[in-house]
Amino acid sequence: MKAGPVSGRLPEFPWDKLTTYAATARAHPDGVCDLSVGTPVDPTPAVVQDALRAAADSPGYPTTIGLEATRQAAIDWLARRHGVTGLGLDGVLPVTGSKELIGSMALHLGIGPGDLVGYPALAYPTYEVGAALAGADSLATDSLTAFGPRTPRLLWLNSPANPSGRVLPMEHLRKVVDWCRERGTILVSDECYIECAWEGDAPLSILDPRVNGGSLDGILAVHSLSKRSNLAGYRCAFLAGDPALVGELLAVRKNLGLQMPGPQQRAMIAALDDDAHVEEQHARYAARRTSLRAALETAGFRIDHSEASLYLWATRGEDCWQTVAALAEQGILVAPGEFYGPSGRQHVRVAFTATDERVAAAVARLAG
Repeated sequence: MKAGPVSGRLPEFPWDKLTTYAATARAHPDGVCDLSVGTPVDPTPAVVQDALRAAADSPGYPTTIGLEATRQAAIDWLARRHGVTGLGLDGVLPVTGSKELIGSMALHLGIGPGDLVGYPALAYPTYEVGAALAGADSLATDSLTAFGPRTPRLLWLNSPANPSGRVLPMEHLRKVVDWCRERGTILVSDECYIECAWEGDAPLSILDPRVNGGSLDGILAVHSLSKRSNLAGYRCAFLAGDPALVGELLAVRKNLGLQMPGPQQRAMIAALDDDAHVEEQHARYAARRTSLRAALETAGFRIDHSEASLYLWATRGEDCWQTVAALAEQGILVAPGEFYGPSGRQHVRVAFTATDERVAAAVARLAG
């Protein structure tokens, strides 16, 4: 049977729908305030740049499993910052960006036609893309009962959540772990925003023994350095959890030649070992968030959730595209909530990753 074109197998790329609104926003006399994509704009920390330069002479092929020092840095960071215990070197796998990992996860775990993948009702679109690439069915829901008699092979969690910034409490995380283990469902938690928290209780990793009962069986967590360390351009991320599942993914990735370059691994070690730059960046984002939130609320928006992540989940009770259009006329570009699921149709996602100057310009325009 001849394979169909990729465009027929995947959901429409959502950002293509924003093109005309982006053009409107860019036509503003004082330039665009692009708050649509959460891409870092602040400098990559000097300690990371130094490590990359020092490792620039890298003539040999890297291994798929990664350097022992890279994996140990991830273990140490998870223990120091997030209370994770019981994780060994065979339970960590460096990867070139978390999006590639998320998009290929289902396929690489042998999930395919007839299988079911679950993910949150409001979700990063790549969870759905990954299910589609594998030929599996998918269901977007926050309710475990919505699966009915059908058991998902893979279930995604995302806390802190993109786009809403919602943080799942310990009791809910425990319930999901138990539910998945009773059914043999692989549970993967996308925790890329875990160090971007602003209000309420600190986000917990699914790898925390208080959540998983001291066992890593059947669970994985995805972590990225793009947001916490301004390393989006370096594509530094890693997977951690059940050694058996990590081993399955490693076996596939070896055959595909999916390897993190050696210099990036050294940069990742430097980033994971240093907490000072994380605190500095956190303070920058906190200041931008505070001013942008106040301006949105003064302009008639309600902010829902948003206790973590790098976004404000904003609504003024109208269709999201109406909001996008109105803000574009002011030279402010935001992401429509519809990108993340039908329940986001009255919200927009507002990133506070722009420069201080552009955030200040957006604040002034919202006030005018």
